[in-house]
Amino acid sequence: MAQYDAGHLTEAAAQLEKLLHEVPDSFEAHELLGMIYAGESQDQLANQHLQEAVRLKPSSAAARTNLAASLIRLGDVEGARQQLTNAVKLDPRSYDANHNLGEIYIKQGKLAEATPFLKQAQQSKPSAYDNGYDLALAYLLTGHTQAARPLVQLLLKAQNTAELHNLLGQIEEKDGNFVSAANEFETAAHMEPSESNLFDWASELLLHRTLEPAIEVFRQGADRYPKSSRMAIGLGIALYSRGKYDDAVKSLLRGADLSPSDPRCYFFLSKAYDSSPLQGEEVIQSFRRFSDLHPDNARAAYYYAMSMWKGKRAQDPSTDFRQIEALLTKATALDPKLSDAHFQLGNLFSDQARYADAIPEYLKALEKNSDIPDAHYRLGQAYVHTGQKEKAQAELATYQQQRAQHLADLDKQRAEIRQFVYSEVAAPAKQ
Repeated sequence: MAQYDAGHLTEAAAQLEKLLHEVPDSFEAHELLGMIYAGESQDQLANQHLQEAVRLKPSSAAARTNLAASLIRLGDVEGARQQLTNAVKLDPRSYDANHNLGEIYIKQGKLAEATPFLKQAQQSKPSAYDNGYDLALAYLLTGHTQAARPLVQLLLKAQNTAELHNLLGQIEEKDGNFVSAANEFETAAHMEPSESNLFDWASELLLHRTLEPAIEVFRQGADRYPKSSRMAIGLGIALYSRGKYDDAVKSLLRGADLSPSDPRCYFFLSKAYDSSPLQGEEVIQSFRRFSDLHPDNARAAYYYAMSMWKGKRAQDPSTDFRQIEALLTKATALDPKLSDAHFQLGNLFSDQARYADAIPEYLKALEKNSDIPDAHYRLGQAYVHTGQKEKAQAELATYQQQRAQHLADLDKQRAEIRQFVYSEVAAPAKQ
C-alpha cells in the first residue's frame, strides 16, 4: 500500500504477486493489484484480478464499480452495465456507480434511462462538474429545460466556463428566448473562441435572421478556422439570406471544396447560383464532382443538370440539352418523388416546344407536390399549346390562387437553414 500510494506501481505489483502465492484468496490483494494493472494500462491483467475480487466479495459496490471500469476499457459495455446496476443496488447513494451507469446510458443514446442515475450522483456530490454538465445536457435533450436551467446556473456560480454558457444558450434557444440565447452564445464565444462556440453564436443569429451580425461572426469564424466546412457553408447561407448572392456562391463553393460529400451545401449553392450565375464554370465543376462522388443520389444528378442549364438556357448554343435531359431523367428514375426534377424536365421539354412530353412531367411534379405555383402555370401553358383550353384555364386559375398566398419558398428556405444548423450543432466540429 505504501508503494502504491507513493506511485511506485511496478514495485507494489511485484510484492502483491508474491503475496498472492501465499494468500490466493485475499480480496484486498486482488483488488489493489487490479487497480495497479489498470493504472499501468495492462487491462487484461487488471480485469483478471478485479473479476477475482468481485468473486471473493460480491457484496462490495466499490469492487463492482472498479470491475465495470475495467470492462469498459476492454469494450464489454454490457458487462460493465450489469456490474454497475448491481453496484447501485448494493449502494444506492454511490456517486461513482450512479455516475458511471448514467454515462453508459448516455453513450448508448438512452437519455431517459441515464437521467435518474446522473440525478442521484448529483445529489451525492453536488460539486461534481462533469456529472452536473451531463445531467443538464440530458435534461435539455429530453425536453426538461425547467430542470436544466437552474442546474446550469448553479454550476456557473461554482465554475464559470464557456461550455456552461453555451449549454445555457441551448436551453434558452429551446425555450424560445432568442435574446438570452444569443447573449449566452456570445459570452461563450468571447470566453473561448473555439470553432464550435463561434459557429453556435453565428447560427443563433442566422436562425432568427439577425443577418448582418451573423455574417460578421461567420466571417470571423471562417478566418480563424479556414478548414471548417460548416463555417464556410454557414457564411454562405447568411450571405444568401441577406441577398449577397455573389459572395454567397464564393463561400458555398469553398464549403463544397472542404466537404465535397456534404449534401446540405449544394441546396444553398443551387439557390444562390439562381441569382448569381457569374461563377458558372466553378459551380458546374462543383456539382459535377458531387454527382461523380454520389452516382446514385438523385439530388446530385438534379443539381448537376441545373447547374449546366442555369443562366444559359436556349440562348447559349454550347448548352448540351441532351446531357441535361439525361441527368434530369436519371434523377427522376433514382427518386420518383423528386418533384423538382419532374418540374424542370417539363420545363426543358416546354422550352423545346415538346409540350406533349412536358405535360406528363408537370403532372408527376404536381402529384408529388401540388403546391408549386409555377408548375401549374407552365402546365396551363402546355395545355394552351396542345389545344386543351378548359384544362389550361383550370391550371392558370390555380396558379393565380396559389401565387397570391404562396410563402412556401421562404418557409422551405428557413426549414433548410434550421436543418443545417441543428444537425451541425449536434455534430463534432470539422476543422
